[in-house]
Amino acid sequence: MTIDFKAEVEKRREAMMADLFTLLKINSERDDNKADAQHPFGPGPVKALEKFLEIAERDGYETKNVDNYAGHFTFGEGEEELGIFAHLDVVPAGSGWDTDPYSPVIKDGKLYARGSSDDKGPTVACYYGLKIIKDLGLPVSKKVRFVVGTDEESGWADMDYYFEHVGLPEPDFGFSPDAEFPIINGEKGNITAYLHFAGQNEGDVVLHSFKGGLRENMVPESATAVISGAVTSDDLQGKLDAFVAEQPVTSAQVERLTNGQLQVTIVGKSAHGAHPEAGINGATYLAAFLSDFAFAGPAADYLKLAGQLLLEDHYAEKIGVAYTDERMGQLTMNAGVFKYDVTADDNTIALNFRYPQGTSPEIIQAQLEKLDGVASVTLSSTGHTPHYVPMEDPLVSTLLDVYERHTGLRGYEQIIGGGTFGRLLKRGVAYGAMFPGYTDTMHQANEFVEVEDLYRAAAIYAEAIYELIK
Repeated sequence: MTIDFKAEVEKRREAMMADLFTLLKINSERDDNKADAQHPFGPGPVKALEKFLEIAERDGYETKNVDNYAGHFTFGEGEEELGIFAHLDVVPAGSGWDTDPYSPVIKDGKLYARGSSDDKGPTVACYYGLKIIKDLGLPVSKKVRFVVGTDEESGWADMDYYFEHVGLPEPDFGFSPDAEFPIINGEKGNITAYLHFAGQNEGDVVLHSFKGGLRENMVPESATAVISGAVTSDDLQGKLDAFVAEQPVTSAQVERLTNGQLQVTIVGKSAHGAHPEAGINGATYLAAFLSDFAFAGPAADYLKLAGQLLLEDHYAEKIGVAYTDERMGQLTMNAGVFKYDVTADDNTIALNFRYPQGTSPEIIQAQLEKLDGVASVTLSSTGHTPHYVPMEDPLVSTLLDVYERHTGLRGYEQIIGGGTFGRLLKRGVAYGAMFPGYTDTMHQANEFVEVEDLYRAAAIYAEAIYELIK
């Protein structure tokens, strides 16, 4: 039996885009301020989960909502089970958008919205790939469980809860539509280390606060500090203008507050924490600027480390944590969240590491504890160890074969610093939906996906799923 999966996608273009728009209009950012027993990560992620399961029920699937943490629907019969793992939560929209991030719009063939490429667009493309198999009544010999989570961007507590409470064994193999083609069959480990500082000031200039970053897995777009003491607003502004003229930051300003304190803000560019080199870390540049002033004590230590050692240290060379594995590549570091308040006993810098096999969180922590001015170092309670599925695994070879047939391009393995739900299973990978050469706007302002790429991906997903379960 020969099926033209591309033609089947063409028949469903309008329906697919309508369902995607419905999900993109939902602000599914995690909001702990509104979290409760019924909304473990806030109301937005729950709303997106409910809408996705509603779409699945409309199309005749049996669905299950696992206490608003995650949900799934099932298809087919058989002893083996294919798991598909996607997510509906998104990182904060942040600033700098040319359009409303939750009012999806198509311009010049690009669909702009938060979640368009990470991960609602690929999720819907994969959903329609499976839907084609169901609509056509194609014979299958395995089950499919399509799982959607609501906390992939923050800590994966959704999947921890799901596997503990769903009452089902893990699928035998699977993939996540949350990366790029041809395949992601290896992922580096992922851990966040927190550097702790005291909050006293001892110099002629006082650091009252320093804040930057929204999430540990995002390059801070901007940062703001409040200072006072032996510095005037005119002098500060002049030095700031000179600094900005020589640095890649996009903007900066000084504002005099009502209490006579001065507020300094520097704006850079956000990027995914797995690719810190693609961003401009506003927090480290602000610290670099301020570290030339007469701060002393813990405040000076904080600014010196942030503005000298962490500035552009994407591979953790200056802090002594650098490591490279022949297969998995270099360790990368994103200085993601900065919190300093002079009235607090504990101030922190959160460093998110994507590390290859051969090193470990414990090795990273031990080296960080040697840094001058750091009172202590703690590690996040959650993290992921390096993950790899060999090229000879039938899952990998099948997915690459389908990719090659649809694109005419050679398939090859890829190992990334980003973490996807593909690593949830021992035989799990990430597969699409982005194509080689795409513009990566995940976790950035003006996130977009090429509309035609989503349709191309849907056809690949349809054939790939069918090859795996027929």
